[in-house]
Amino acid sequence: MSPDTPGYLDVHAHFLTDSYVRRAREAGHELPDGVPAWPAWSAAAHLELMDRCSIETSMLSISSPGVHFGDDTAARHLAREVNEAGAQAVRDHPGRFGLFASLPLPDVDGALEEIAYAYDTLDADGVILETNTHGTYLGDPDLEPVWAELGRRRAVVFLHPTSPVCWERSALGRPRPMIEFIFDTARTVTDLLMAGTLDRHRDLTVIVPHCGGALPVLADRIDGFMRMFMPEGTEAPGAVEQLGRLHYDLAGPALPRQLPALLNLVGSDRLLYGSDHCWTPAAGVEAHVAGLDAAPAPDGTTGWRALTTANARRILPRTAR
Repeated sequence: MSPDTPGYLDVHAHFLTDSYVRRAREAGHELPDGVPAWPAWSAAAHLELMDRCSIETSMLSISSPGVHFGDDTAARHLAREVNEAGAQAVRDHPGRFGLFASLPLPDVDGALEEIAYAYDTLDADGVILETNTHGTYLGDPDLEPVWAELGRRRAVVFLHPTSPVCWERSALGRPRPMIEFIFDTARTVTDLLMAGTLDRHRDLTVIVPHCGGALPVLADRIDGFMRMFMPEGTEAPGAVEQLGRLHYDLAGPALPRQLPALLNLVGSDRLLYGSDHCWTPAAGVEAHVAGLDAAPAPDGTTGWRALTTANARRILPRTAR
């Protein structure tokens, strides 16, 4: 690799703390989302993997099942705890980590308080929002004050899937990240489209994970139904146009099928690198990077590494410094 080639900027990277895992287990998440076990995480091990894969910077966030386990007060405390831990990792390793802060949704007042703390005290790079919390999806009108504040701050909002409330029947006993996560991503983005949230708050930068989940193949169907069922006189752009404004990370098995489907929906300037580590093991991250580095990039670009990193630096200006 040429020394002039930039390192990847990973927008989809996760961290854990012992306290967080303990609290999640106490809340019944012994096997989180049906996967066999909680992964281990340390900043040192994460940095070693980043160096092996030429990942320059990773944006840390807490993955599913998020921080709200049923009690608003406890969720506020847990969100603050993990956000402070993530911010400490950023301070300890300048230039290597960033932070997407967790919010205690669906507690709106708690979320607004944490947005202020995350941005004004912790200097967070953005926020992470689970696709639903206890069945409250992101287009719910009760969440409008949160979207308004994030829009006011021109926030970067990283969406992350979690289990739907119906998973006991729909997952058929299989790990929810396999299929349920993909469709819950499509479900919450569709909810945002139908609620008009994305059109009302155009100053937001929204990152959709896993190559958009099921959205690339459902976009035309969503677009048609949206035009049929939007209130008469509504002038909001169609779903396909709005989806084209969002950003998408390449975490998961992007090749050989998902990434070409995504490129039929959005331009290459909307694509970002994502590893999904620590939930994706190191060997999986290494294989994913090797596959992207070997794959031909869109015409006129210099490779997936340079392309996705340039895109990420545009929306995360602190990383460019």
